[in-house]
Amino acid sequence: MEEMEEELKCPVCGSFYREPIILPCSHNLCQACARNILVQTPESESPQSRRASGSGVSDYDYLDLDKMSLYSEADSGYGSYGGFASAPTTPCQKSPNGVRVFPPAMPPPATHLSPALAPVPRNSCITCPQCHRSLILDDRGLRGFPKNRVLEGVIDRYQQSKAAALKCQLCEKAPKEATVMCEQCDVFYCDPCRLRCHPPRGPLAKHRLVPPAQGRVSRRLSPRKVSTCTDHELENHSMYCVQCKMPVCYQCLEEGKHSSHEVKALGAMWKLHKSQLSQALNGLSDRAKEAKEFLVQLRNMVQQIQENSVEFEACLVAQCDALIDALNRRKAQLLARVNKEHEHKLKVVRDQISHCTVKLRQTTGLMEYCLEVIKENDPSGFLQISDALIRRVHLTEDQWGKGTLTPRMTTDFDLSLDNSPLLQSIHQLDFVQVKASSPVPATPILQLEECCTHNNSATLSWKQPPLSTVPADGYILELDDGNGGQFREVYVGKETMCTVDGLHFNSTYNARVKAFNKTGVSPYSKTLVLQTSEVDIKKLLAVAWFAFDPGSAHSDIILSNDNLTVTCSSYDDRVVLGKTGFSKGVHYWELTVDRYDNHPDPAFGVARMDVMKDVMLGKDDKAWAMYVDNNRSWFMHNNSHTNRTEGGIAKGATIGVLLDLNRKNLTFFINDEQQGPIAFDNVEGLFFPAVSLNRNVQVSTLPLRLNSCCWLLVQRPPRAVQSNRRERS
Repeated sequence: MEEMEEELKCPVCGSFYREPIILPCSHNLCQACARNILVQTPESESPQSRRASGSGVSDYDYLDLDKMSLYSEADSGYGSYGGFASAPTTPCQKSPNGVRVFPPAMPPPATHLSPALAPVPRNSCITCPQCHRSLILDDRGLRGFPKNRVLEGVIDRYQQSKAAALKCQLCEKAPKEATVMCEQCDVFYCDPCRLRCHPPRGPLAKHRLVPPAQGRVSRRLSPRKVSTCTDHELENHSMYCVQCKMPVCYQCLEEGKHSSHEVKALGAMWKLHKSQLSQALNGLSDRAKEAKEFLVQLRNMVQQIQENSVEFEACLVAQCDALIDALNRRKAQLLARVNKEHEHKLKVVRDQISHCTVKLRQTTGLMEYCLEVIKENDPSGFLQISDALIRRVHLTEDQWGKGTLTPRMTTDFDLSLDNSPLLQSIHQLDFVQVKASSPVPATPILQLEECCTHNNSATLSWKQPPLSTVPADGYILELDDGNGGQFREVYVGKETMCTVDGLHFNSTYNARVKAFNKTGVSPYSKTLVLQTSEVDIKKLLAVAWFAFDPGSAHSDIILSNDNLTVTCSSYDDRVVLGKTGFSKGVHYWELTVDRYDNHPDPAFGVARMDVMKDVMLGKDDKAWAMYVDNNRSWFMHNNSHTNRTEGGIAKGATIGVLLDLNRKNLTFFINDEQQGPIAFDNVEGLFFPAVSLNRNVQVSTLPLRLNSCCWLLVQRPPRAVQSNRRERS
C-alpha cells in the first residue's frame, strides 16, 4: 500500500487529494489547488468571443501551445503568458513532489466559501502541472470538471489503513498533530490553524467541531457521495457516452450535446472497463514481475561485483607479492654474489699480505746478517762467505722485482647492476586487457566441405564469418570421447585446420570450435558429427606394437632397444607399463621371453596407471595378470590366485594378451595357444599393458603376426596435429 502513496497525492500541494477533480487530460487536482493555479486570459481569448466568431467547438478550449507557453523549455524557473504582451510574467514554483506549478497573478479575494462555490475570474485558464496542457474555463468554472469519487474512496481506505496519528491538513511545513475536526468542512485542524483559518464567529460558528478520532469514525461511516452530472447538478449519472468516453445523465441525452451520441448502460460499461483494466493489469503485473526479477539480478550483480572485487584485489596483491618475493630472492642471490666477491678480494689481499710479510722478514734478516758480516775484520773469513752472501742478496733483490709490490686485487667491485629494464617493466606494469575496450570474436563457422575422416583420423576446417570485424587471436577445438561424454580440448592455436589422429575406429565423435582474443571467447560453433572408419585388420596388423614407458617404471627396471626390451636389476619383482592406454575396442599384443634363468615367475597383463610398482603384478586391485613359471600358470587380481593351468614358459616363448573391451574380458595365450579359460570378466575402464619381472627375466614386445588369434589393433590416445604437419604411421 505504501508504494501507492505517490498516486494519491496532489502534484501541486503534495498532500493527499482533497475533493479531487478530473481534468480533460485525465490528470487530477485538488479543487483548492486548481483554483490556486488559475490564470486570467484576455477577453479576446474567452470562450464567448470564440463562439461568437464561430471558432469554438467545445465547452473547454485548449490554448495553442505556441501562443501560450506556460512551461519554460529552457527550465529557467519562470513561466510566461507569451501570447500577449500585456500579460505579466509570473514566477513559477515547484510543488513538494517536484512538479512545476504556476500561482495566480493576483491573489484570490478572501472568502469563506468552498473552492467549488467561490467565484472564478472571467476568462480564466488552467494548465495541468503534469502534462502542461492548457485550457480556458467556461462559465461553470471549476464546477465544470467531474469529481473523482473513486480516488476519494481509495484515499479514504488508504488513510484508514494507516494507524499513524491524524495530522493537521493546513500546516504549511511539518504538519502538527490535529486536535479537532470540522464535520462541515471535513478538515482536521491543529490549534494554531483552527484559530487562524476556522475562527468561532460568523457562519463558521455554527460548524460542529469534534475530536480527531471521532471525526475519523464519522468520516469512515459517512455515506458515499453520489456522482452527479457536471452539466445538470441535480441529475445522477445513469448512462455512458461511448464517443465522449464519460458518464452522462438522462437530461444530457434528451437536450444536451450527447443526444446524438452512442450510449450504453452505466453498469454494463462499468463491468466491461473493470474487465479491461484487469486484463491490462495482468500484462503490467508480468512486467512488474520481470522488473522485480531484474532488480534481484542487479542486486546479485552488486554482490557479485563486490565478491569479484575482493577476489581480484586478492589476486592482484598475490601477484604483486609474488613479484616482491621474486625480487627479494633475486636480491638475496645478488647479495650472495657480492659477498662472494667480497670474500674473494679479502682472501687475495690477505694472502698477499701474508706472503709479503714473510718475505720482508726474510729480507730484513738477511740485511741485518750482511751488515754484521761487514763489521768483521777477518779478511779470509769474510771472503769465504762473501760470494754466497752476494748471490743471496742479488737473488732476494730479484725476488722483489717487477709485480711483486703490485696489489693482486683492486679495491673496486667490478659488478654493476643494470636495473633499468626492470624499472621500465615496473613502470609499464598494467592490466593486460579491459574487457569493455573491445568485443569478443564472432562465432567460427565449420567448413563442412573440407571436414572429413580417414581411418581413425579426423580433419576439421573452420573460418571466421565473412562480415566479422573483430580479429581472433586463436581457436580452441574440442572433441568428445566418441561415446557421448564430455568435450575436451584437442587443439589450441592460430591455424584454421587441424587433423586429430589416434581416434577409435567405428566411433561417432562430436566436434566444435570457438575463437578467442584478449577480451574473451566467442560462443561455440555448431556441433559437427564425425564417424571414423571400420577397422581394416590386414592393413593395420603390421604396425600394432607398443613401447614400454620409462616414466611409469620402477627405478630398478632397465629398458633398452628403444624401450622395447625390459629387464630388472633386483631379485624382487618390479612393474613396468606400456605407453599406450586402452578404453574402447579390442586389442591384442605379444611379448617374447629373451632370457629365463632359475625358474622365476614373471607376470603379464593389464593395469591402471596408479598400480603398485614394487610387487608382483596382480597383488593389488589395480592389475589383472597371469604369472607363469616353467611348468604352470595362475591368474591373479587383488592377490587372489585362480585357475592353475599346466604349461609354462622357457627362453623364446611368446605370451599373448587379448583385451576385449567390447565384451569386457581378458584372455592370455602362450605360444599361440590359449592358456586356460577367459581369465577375467567385467573389465572396463582405462588400461595399460603391464609386465612384472626380476633380474632373471628379459622380455621384449613383438609386432603382430597374422595367425589364428592375433587379429586386433592397438590404438593410441587422440592427439591433434596441424594439417600441414600431419604425422603418418
